[in-house]
Amino acid sequence: MENNIHAFILIPLLGFILLALQNKKSERLISSITLLTMIAQLGLFFTATVLWFAQGRPIWEHADFTLYQHEDYSFVIDFYWDKATWVYLGVGAFLVFLVSFYSKTYMHREEGYKRFFMNLTFFFIGFNIVVLAGNFETLFIGWEILGISSFLLIAFYRNRYLPVKNAVKVFSIYRIGDLGILLAMWLSHHFWHVNISFNELNHHDLVIEHWTEQSAVGVAIALMILITAMAKSAQFPFSSWLPRAMEGPTPSSAIFYGSLAVHIGVFLLLRTAHFWEAQDIVRWIIGLVGIITAGIATVIARVQGSIKSQIAYSSIAQIGLMFVELSMGWYDLVLIHFAGNAFLRTYQLLVSPSVVTYLIKEQFYHFTPRVKTVEDSLPKKIEYSLYMLSLKEFNLDSFMYRYLWNPTKRLGARLSFIRHGWMWALALVALVVSYAILKEGEAGEHYRHYFPYVFASIAILLVLKAFTERKLVFWSWGMIILNHMMVAVAIMFNEEFTWDHVLLYLGGIVVAGAAGYYILGRLRSQGYPVDLDQFHGLSRSHGKLAFAFLLACLGLTGFPITTTFLGEDLIFSHIHEDQWLLALLTGFSFILDGLAVIRIYARIFLGPHAESIFEMGYRSS
Repeated sequence: MENNIHAFILIPLLGFILLALQNKKSERLISSITLLTMIAQLGLFFTATVLWFAQGRPIWEHADFTLYQHEDYSFVIDFYWDKATWVYLGVGAFLVFLVSFYSKTYMHREEGYKRFFMNLTFFFIGFNIVVLAGNFETLFIGWEILGISSFLLIAFYRNRYLPVKNAVKVFSIYRIGDLGILLAMWLSHHFWHVNISFNELNHHDLVIEHWTEQSAVGVAIALMILITAMAKSAQFPFSSWLPRAMEGPTPSSAIFYGSLAVHIGVFLLLRTAHFWEAQDIVRWIIGLVGIITAGIATVIARVQGSIKSQIAYSSIAQIGLMFVELSMGWYDLVLIHFAGNAFLRTYQLLVSPSVVTYLIKEQFYHFTPRVKTVEDSLPKKIEYSLYMLSLKEFNLDSFMYRYLWNPTKRLGARLSFIRHGWMWALALVALVVSYAILKEGEAGEHYRHYFPYVFASIAILLVLKAFTERKLVFWSWGMIILNHMMVAVAIMFNEEFTWDHVLLYLGGIVVAGAAGYYILGRLRSQGYPVDLDQFHGLSRSHGKLAFAFLLACLGLTGFPITTTFLGEDLIFSHIHEDQWLLALLTGFSFILDGLAVIRIYARIFLGPHAESIFEMGYRSS
């Protein structure tokens, strides 16, 4: 079984392909394929469980194949099985089967019936890759799949305003997590000087030896992993995204934000526990984050008027307690806690529509106000202040806007002098001047180490302008493409960066960029005002073009469907350990271009249709 771990990924992948080939009106066939896929996955899990216990529960690791190899860099698809993998796989397989069975009837005659089950299966592929990953590189593939499938399921009611807006909001928080894991992978490469596997992290002496030599770098890696886990598991101060994610259908809310996806941050900390547990300061920070989150989420949950929001904040509070348990080294308790919380929240969310009906009847006929609450024991000023803060959700949403997104937007707005025509000229002049300086021999080499920062800064300016552009979509799309080119030039000046690496990185960018230009041009030729001043909702009238443009967007963000995914990881391997600023500039470029691209897709193809002949849907689902 050890050599066939990848079957856990191949089964849902086969189901996804079969679903893609079906007619969207064949509801019975679509649900049957999904259920058979999940039954096969459960059967495989039970078989693997029997074999694993029969062998004495060993750790299984299988390096499937090497995707790319260059000198001291290798991208190995590596799979890993231990106790945490077993628990997460088992809970995931059972709950996805349960939700699939529930959704067969719940989603009946829904316009996006096929799209829902394809997104659900796509999420399950990413979940299995993350849980089975044996190194950071493999985990990042599944991580990206989880991010885009979350966006698609939150925006399932894509003709309404709020689901699309909240999907973009959640995706922006996920991109913060992506930045954390990218920087953790970069630092890890310099910390170990090889592409480390999770199995090697179990060797205590090896970990302690490297911590002794590079304790500062080790703490930085641990903190990047923690930020990633906090963003993915909705921990303070990122907690406000989880209730907004409930805009999707109830089954997707149950499987994503009640049970599985929201616990992936906990899994990441579990998987890397043997690394960060060597530092007490990191453990204290993890515990502190968990305590703050549990306290805040508990009081917010008590005043929520929506049952979905109550369940969301209750789940956040429980995950905060899991962070505390992780900090104390109670890893087995964390796994039990995860399984219990996942089953409970799935049940609560699936029955929530019925519970609302029952409670309305109960309050109408037998309403009795609660005599005394816990808060009544507090002084009145504190009680009322706590109540108002809880109603406002401790202003966590406003905090993110005020101190993160609004400053970014204001900075981008000040770049109004950048125009589509001469931004290419600016890049060309910078290249010519840099080449001329380098031709000066020793004098040119003296300035060489400044060039990577110059071009990385130009890349940041371009993507900031693309992110904040409010009108011209062609300008925004072009600036995203040029941003990638500037990043490639920056790394070429930084270190020996061969042309095959450049082609590996920019190959997917060129293809995806050209495809995006073609689709946008085709829409404009048909008389559609393709601009970014509003939502146009063109997926309703141009479904195939919407799907093609989504693929182009994913290619432009380095999603694992083109060589750019490998190229991004390669680029970070050419940034030196002491070049923190260059790594941050490059990382922010990748994060902002992903947000800019998704924003373009949402504005053009999602939201209420611009033409009044279609029904408008502004209200929340």
